[in-house]
Amino acid sequence: AMSGHQAPERGIISGINVTPLVDITLVLLIIFIVTAKIVVTPAVPLDLPRAASGEQVQVIFSVLMPPDGRVLVNGGPVLSDELLVEKAKQALVETPELRAVIHADGAVSHRQVMHVIDKLKTAGISRIAFGTVAEPGAVQ
Repeated sequence: AMSGHQAPERGIISGINVTPLVDITLVLLIIFIVTAKIVVTPAVPLDLPRAASGEQVQVIFSVLMPPDGRVLVNGGPVLSDELLVEKAKQALVETPELRAVIHADGAVSHRQVMHVIDKLKTAGISRIAFGTVAEPGAVQ
């Protein structure tokens, strides 16, 4: 028998736990706040996302992702995931405070970008920023 204080079960979820959603939102927010601006070599034209505040950061490990699906590290093409991880590990040994900056063209799929982030994390790089170009008229 049900006591008078308990609500009868209706078979639906009456309350949704939003904490994981908030966590994800904050992580995404932080990722977009920690953006970086770089002069991309004209050899690889990229359509980078625009951000109101582009801040200058020291780029040590630059990952370019043009729309044709290639991955370039510090200007040189990387033909396999293993090589990307190897180069990242090597750079991390030389510079323990290594920051990787990913410059992905707007046409590159989210899945590919996440894949590269995953490989960088595998190599042990925790500081990852995203390249943007400043909005026209933005205060530098």
